[in-house]
Amino acid sequence: MAITASQVKELREMTGAGMMDAKKALTETDGDMDAAVDWLRTKGLAKAAKKAGRTAAEGLVAVAVEGSTGVAVEVNSETDFVGKNADFQKMVAGISAAALKVDDLETLMGADLGGKTVQDEITSKIATIGENMSVRRMAKLSGETVVSYVHNAAAEGMGKIGVLVAMTGDNEAFGRQVAMHIAAANPASLSEADLDPAVVEKERQIQIEIARESGKPDSVIDKMIVGRMKKFMAEVTLLGQAFVVNPDLTVAAAAKEAGVEITGYVRLEVGEGIEKVVEDFAAEVAKTAKG
Repeated sequence: MAITASQVKELREMTGAGMMDAKKALTETDGDMDAAVDWLRTKGLAKAAKKAGRTAAEGLVAVAVEGSTGVAVEVNSETDFVGKNADFQKMVAGISAAALKVDDLETLMGADLGGKTVQDEITSKIATIGENMSVRRMAKLSGETVVSYVHNAAAEGMGKIGVLVAMTGDNEAFGRQVAMHIAAANPASLSEADLDPAVVEKERQIQIEIARESGKPDSVIDKMIVGRMKKFMAEVTLLGQAFVVNPDLTVAAAAKEAGVEITGYVRLEVGEGIEKVVEDFAAEVAKTAKG
């Protein structure tokens, strides 16, 4: 298939690879962007494989905790300006409070919010504020102790990133430090046992291909893979990561010192995984002027 300049540009921005390398990767993988990123990694040409969905949609994530249960809800809008709107923030706070009483997003949309359903309130705000909005997702977490944290707060309990941490014990100060760590480090799972096997196997195959490029014998490659996968697990699992507050300790070791056990977490970031359509404003104006 024909590879376009925009595809090459996107891959370069994702990986930091050179133009010709990016084009070759797309050619070799028939334009499959994810496969092209993996191809570049196996060749050692990707400086940074940013596979996570790009944050594009606007709005707020709100967190709320009641007793041993916490909830995080993402409410999206078209522009960042709406996220700063007091009426929008009041609605988001109400939605997060309502989410504490339900178990899933579908039920939340029919929950009561000041005499209206959440869905009806969203529809009303669309009409008055003039932007499309949606309650995109919610996540609940229960535990002996649940601690919340909001990064880039726009108002109390809401901002661009919302985190919940469940743990044993009542060391809330430590729990907040862990929540801040999660906001910054964005782990893929709590532990190796919780990591998607498909993600593990994909990384293993990438590391095998990288090792084979070195030309070393299989016996040496096998040992290299063990070490590289151990490092991978330490980088992507919360309990295996170096604790941001004290990098000499893993999060698991820090939790042990604090006398608690981390049993779960939730991290929601506004717009995560939604790709924003970038519009050329000047071209749009010119198009409108031409009728």
